[in-house]
Amino acid sequence: MPGAIATTDYHTAGEPFRIVHGDAPVPAGATVAERRVSAIANDDGADSVRALLCQEPRGHADMYGGFIVPPNPVGDGETPAHFGVLFWHKDGFSTACGHGTIALGVWATDTGLVESDPDGVTEVRIDVPSGHVSAFVERAEGRLVRATFRNVPSHVIARGVEVSTSRGIARADLSFSGAIYASVRAADVGLAVSPEHYPELIAIGREVKWALNDAPEAQHDADPRLSGVYGTILWEELGGSGSGVNGAGVSGVSTATGPRQRNVTVFADGEVDRSPCGSGTGARVALLADDGTLGADQIFEHRSIVDTVFEARWEATNREGVVVPHVAGTAYRTGEHRFYLDFDDALGAGFVLR
Repeated sequence: MPGAIATTDYHTAGEPFRIVHGDAPVPAGATVAERRVSAIANDDGADSVRALLCQEPRGHADMYGGFIVPPNPVGDGETPAHFGVLFWHKDGFSTACGHGTIALGVWATDTGLVESDPDGVTEVRIDVPSGHVSAFVERAEGRLVRATFRNVPSHVIARGVEVSTSRGIARADLSFSGAIYASVRAADVGLAVSPEHYPELIAIGREVKWALNDAPEAQHDADPRLSGVYGTILWEELGGSGSGVNGAGVSGVSTATGPRQRNVTVFADGEVDRSPCGSGTGARVALLADDGTLGADQIFEHRSIVDTVFEARWEATNREGVVVPHVAGTAYRTGEHRFYLDFDDALGAGFVLR
């Protein structure tokens, strides 16, 4: 473990993202997906560093961040990513993170790692464990307007999967958008997506996740490393038309207003996303596009439990039932840190208090 670990911290729509750059561990592997496997095994101390930065007193039970690592190798004529990232949280390393991708795009252009157009859109290409994604960072007179996360191809897996819970039978819709999510209407389990229901939402989110995690529907058909339910999305309709909070479109695309929903995403083992969840929004987009609720010319307004907003649309592919979600939001720097571990500190490695 390095003597000091430098980080730059951002928040995306209220959700933290701690970026470890120059001091980041680089686990073995030819690709970011392979490095994630090595990180889980604590190669090069990667998991120890994750725990140090996530856990109290340096972090908290809902902390999120990532290690900057080299991008995947590419063939002749292919355009490489600017960098790769290993996403992490208090329970380990995730395969996808939309709010983190938005933060990384803003960070890369803020720092000059990727040269930024002060009056236009700059693409930041990033390799993540689930594939290749981009953040399109839009600025006007140098100031951030929005950053749009273009996710991996996404699709519906199953609908109406029954789950027995402490609040009765829940029916979950499973979809993939870099990770597998289970969507459950909050009212169907007697809840609303509001801070006063926070403990109950966490409890039911964990129940649904672990009930479905090993189910046949939660097994990725092409890559077992992407299997398992990453998070439960508890959602509710808001009605009305979208407000255009982040502008008239996503990445400058002019589109019509569409559905409005609020959600809370309970991911990993009981962590709560303060943002509307970037890859979770992609999972919702896959479901809404599939049943016709979200048209190709519409914007989906997605609000979080703290009422922050992402706006999303979808891009068609040449594969039936598969779309590419685009999710727009903003991210801002909150601080820069140098963290230390004193080996005489009995609490040095940290702890989690939920």
